[in-house]
Amino acid sequence: MRAAGRLAHDGPMDDELVERFLTDGFVKIEGAFPSRVAEDCARLLWRESGYDPWDPGTWKDPVVWVGGMAQGPFAAAANSPVLHQAFDLLVGKGRWLPRYSLGSFPLRFPHAEEPDDAGWHIEGSYLPEGESWYFTNLRSRGRALLMLFLFSLVTEADAPTRIRVGSHLDVPPLLEPYGETGVSGLEIAPKLVEASAHRPLAHATGSPGDVYLCHPFLIHAAQAHHGTHPRFMAQPPLLPAAPYELERADGDYSAVEFAIRRGLTERA
Repeated sequence: MRAAGRLAHDGPMDDELVERFLTDGFVKIEGAFPSRVAEDCARLLWRESGYDPWDPGTWKDPVVWVGGMAQGPFAAAANSPVLHQAFDLLVGKGRWLPRYSLGSFPLRFPHAEEPDDAGWHIEGSYLPEGESWYFTNLRSRGRALLMLFLFSLVTEADAPTRIRVGSHLDVPPLLEPYGETGVSGLEIAPKLVEASAHRPLAHATGSPGDVYLCHPFLIHAAQAHHGTHPRFMAQPPLLPAAPYELERADGDYSAVEFAIRRGLTERA
């Protein structure tokens, strides 16, 4: 059994945010960036989609994926002071890399057709040679956080990301046997579904400018869009400046590391 270690942060508000993150596996930062910035981003995303925002007849598919976007509004969204402060609290000062672009935008539209990407999963972050599915490992190689940036109003009818609350604690024991090599998301998915089936459900709803900061092991899923207004969101990683460590001599663990250790300890 591993000792818990300690967390370094300041003030009661910091304590509350970190404790919610440790318990639930995510925190919602309301108004993390200005709504006018979200509006500018949404206009650029509409252009990339090829769809007409005023003509639902052009919305041909349930989801349109947009890759990296590095225009000014996206850099501004990713670099607000409140987000940088939260990154320091959850990942550690000097342990994350600033982002100047955002990527992986699943733009979801009202549609009779069910999306084909709605299974429960965690995000992979690296692709070993010869593999076709992304891998992850116990130290979350290549990913410090999963982030959900909202660029449109998202209600429960607008295909919000589904979250199994606290499921990040179920994942470390499943990853530990795979060592540094890790495992593909495809291979481990059935184990994730079974291990987290008891967890309560939450939805990543909110307003333009809200951001969800999620533990990289948080189990989540997409869903069909049953509303009337398209949902525009980005789900980029926050990249680590250095690999996570689960055995620190000084015991100075980040919240993400602490949660991984807690998942292993609770299992034990």
